[in-house]
Amino acid sequence: MHVLGLGNDMIDIRRIQASLDRFGERFIRRVYTDIEIAKSERRAARAASYAKRFAAKEACAKALGTGLRHGVFWRDMGVVNLATGQPTMALTGGAAARLAAMTPAGHVAQISLTITDDDPWAQAIVLITATPEALMPAGVGA
Repeated sequence: MHVLGLGNDMIDIRRIQASLDRFGERFIRRVYTDIEIAKSERRAARAASYAKRFAAKEACAKALGTGLRHGVFWRDMGVVNLATGQPTMALTGGAAARLAAMTPAGHVAQISLTITDDDPWAQAIVLITATPEALMPAGVGA
């Protein structure tokens, strides 16, 4: 296994609450995927849920080595859950293209994500690794 990128981000939940209060739907639709919106809107701690996902996007952009530039946009990175409930990132657009470009030939990239919150803070850590296709279990990967 090869480490391709590591990113970490921490955000004050009150900052996200302020953006929700000030910009509402415009902020939500600019930053979050439909899956993230549906999940966060069901939460009692709505701002904390959005904050964790915001931190995950920032951490993922750092792990990709681009930040939010070079064709990588907020909605290109979305927090999703595996069947086990474990969170990970689903990438589209420029983020998916960057991941493909940084993944060595004959390898499968995997994004590991941990997110947490403890009011007033939300934090995310993203680790991107690549495993040779030959070492992947049947049915996993590309």
